[in-house]
Amino acid sequence: MNETPLTETVLQERIALGEHTRQQFKRSFNSPDALAAELAAFANSGGGTLLIGVDDDGTVTGLSAADIRHLNQMLSNASSQHVRPPIHPLTENVKTHAGLVMVVTVPNGLAKPYLDHQGRIWVKQGADKRHVTAREEMQRMFQSGGLVYADVVPVAGTTSTDIDEPAFRRYLAQYYSADDAQAGLPLDAVLQNLGLGDGRELTLAGLMLFGRNPLRWRPAFTIKAVAFFGTSIADSHYQDSQDFNGTLSAQYTEALAFIKRNLRRVQGDQGFNSPGILEVPEVALQELLVNALVHRDYFTSASIRILVFRDRIEIISPGPLPDSLSIDDIRHGKTNRRNPTLSEHAFRLLPYRGLGSGIPRALGEWPQIELISEVSGNQFTARVQRPGALWEGSGKQVTEQDEAPVEALVEAPVEAPVALTDTDQKILTALAAQPLGRSPLLSALGYSQPTGNYKAAMTKLLQARLIEPTIPDKPNSRLQQYRLTEKGRSVLK
Repeated sequence: MNETPLTETVLQERIALGEHTRQQFKRSFNSPDALAAELAAFANSGGGTLLIGVDDDGTVTGLSAADIRHLNQMLSNASSQHVRPPIHPLTENVKTHAGLVMVVTVPNGLAKPYLDHQGRIWVKQGADKRHVTAREEMQRMFQSGGLVYADVVPVAGTTSTDIDEPAFRRYLAQYYSADDAQAGLPLDAVLQNLGLGDGRELTLAGLMLFGRNPLRWRPAFTIKAVAFFGTSIADSHYQDSQDFNGTLSAQYTEALAFIKRNLRRVQGDQGFNSPGILEVPEVALQELLVNALVHRDYFTSASIRILVFRDRIEIISPGPLPDSLSIDDIRHGKTNRRNPTLSEHAFRLLPYRGLGSGIPRALGEWPQIELISEVSGNQFTARVQRPGALWEGSGKQVTEQDEAPVEALVEAPVEAPVALTDTDQKILTALAAQPLGRSPLLSALGYSQPTGNYKAAMTKLLQARLIEPTIPDKPNSRLQQYRLTEKGRSVLK
């Protein structure tokens, strides 16, 4: 079916919008190299339209029939010989009062990156274009085109001695016991056969799956988690925070435990002595967390972030969806493995199936999940809405406008005996004489600032109802103090 040809009126309406990322004006071109750079920039940046015969200020200068013939020949040469891989633009000529205007439409490239005749990569930046020189950006573009994968890039300086060999041998015995090809081979050769090494160094997949200390080599490939009292990342007070490093299995286990301990449990239909049901199904959290670990962009030196707010949970991983996938695609199970070697082994080490079923399964368990792919921010976010909570004893539905008391932000009372650590015991003892604010409490414990142990202990004691805030309706008040409850005093005795 033929599209309706452009008219001068429609063309003028488009010109009136000015130049932008998807539209560029050019009076003409004198060389195929200059034209090739513009074509490559559009193909690398989602596609766009080049209007030839239009000045930078939007004035239509027009082209003659001879100009069009010359430009067609130049366009053919530029798109096939001066751009690698070749580009296949579409052209249309529009008759105007000033002459012809050639409209060149460049589709979004599926084989990125596109290089000009000198091997340079161009991308659009606003209405202009820029030369890509940053290593990470170039790597991401080659990754997008399937030319290189981050997970099989060797990690400089590593050797097979950096593998947790007992854990790796157990993995081999469990999943490759029938593979005679691996039997009797040196460790370096086995790692190379499985894509976990190159014969001398570990690949990123080998390091992140079986490394003894991945943090030493890749300090950015961790998970940073924070649980806030309120609904904004700008809150100066938070309930809990922790960083997780180590192998992907260790990061997964510890991060899932963090999320669970900062969510409430509801009684549901369970018996009185049951621990309760997690407010968001654990399966949904598992799938989203594994998705972040396995499919993140490992060419980007940034950590996965987990943010637990009063009304939602956000799991943010570096790298947007690949060009070939949309949010609708992944909702329906379509997949594109960004890290194929890592994911090939991850399905044996994590609750990962590798069939594109993770996102649909998470949505099936908990439909209140928003998926956001941000190309400009270079990240993918899974935003999980928490259910509206009825705070204990209040009978009041808390909204974002309400100030949530500290007690409302922790799980229901824990009736089982609470095992106290030394830090827990010190906090209870410090509060035995009188209520204390955070600074005096830290001083009583000998701390100059909140430590991980302090934060974890405070969260546990609040959850267990052994301590309570003196101003529950204003958790961020500068006058906030903490005191022992009756239950806390009985435990301390």
